[in-house]
Amino acid sequence: MYFPYLRGRQYELIGVREGIKSGIISDKIIPVIEPVKLSSTLLSTMRVAIEEKNKIAILCNSNIPSFFDDLESTDNKNLKKEFFELLKSDYIVKSFLVKKSWIEDIEEYKRMLEFNEEELMIICNNKNLINEFEKRYDEQYPRFVLIPDETKFNKRIKNNKILLEDRFEKEERNSDYLKNEDDFFSDDHLEYEENGYIGFSDYVTMGEKYTDGGFAPYAVAIHITYLNEKSDPIKIHHFVSDSNEDIKDPAKKFYEAVEKLNKFEFSEFSKTKALDSFLEHYENGSYPGLGIVKKLSLLHHLELVKNILDKN
Repeated sequence: MYFPYLRGRQYELIGVREGIKSGIISDKIIPVIEPVKLSSTLLSTMRVAIEEKNKIAILCNSNIPSFFDDLESTDNKNLKKEFFELLKSDYIVKSFLVKKSWIEDIEEYKRMLEFNEEELMIICNNKNLINEFEKRYDEQYPRFVLIPDETKFNKRIKNNKILLEDRFEKEERNSDYLKNEDDFFSDDHLEYEENGYIGFSDYVTMGEKYTDGGFAPYAVAIHITYLNEKSDPIKIHHFVSDSNEDIKDPAKKFYEAVEKLNKFEFSEFSKTKALDSFLEHYENGSYPGLGIVKKLSLLHHLELVKNILDKN
């Protein structure tokens, strides 16, 4: 199984919603969403998952302060009420990060939602808190436990393990991807089972580091994962614009990047609906905006992994 770890930005949430409706997100893919805002887009994504009977995981004790600010705000009473109602669904996997006060977080949510801890997803990536995890779950484990691929975690956390690693080599600037346009991405889909995991997880093509807000880029980069056969590692190609001296004319920069994508030879295995959408923008000379570019890159990767898992 695959557990793509996503921040709940608008384009990621819309991508999850569209992926569920189109069948890209199936019973072999459970998105893990760390909310950044208590928004109508977050709630509509949860509703679609429930309506379509697709599981998604929601990180209840998000590390992102803006989400807690929204939960505490008196302006969001209706959103907050619906959020907790939707969390009660069996199709929403309640998830918690092992950090300071994480046990108190679980107990607080348990009082509100009355869930069984065997149904939870726990993300344990802090070496200093493995002891706390072991004390809490010395006999009965949560349904899913996301951990890094490190010896200390593997030795001490025995069951229901999901491999969580950041496989995206993030550059400081988009233009820096021109130095290494084609790169290795991951072979987790080939090795996770033999290494004792029941699934694998990564931060897709966005990377683990979260940045609040955005800015007009000097360069436009389209990050596309691909492989030739299901037995191959996944690689990633960065299609980057050339007119990167200033922030003017992002539509031109996008066209330069998508023109390179159009010339790239993808195997039939790597062709997806999202890739078709990129090529339609190239043929039409249209610029969808950077949010749509990121959404399409996400949907492409999810469909690629779905194809791999289906073949296996």
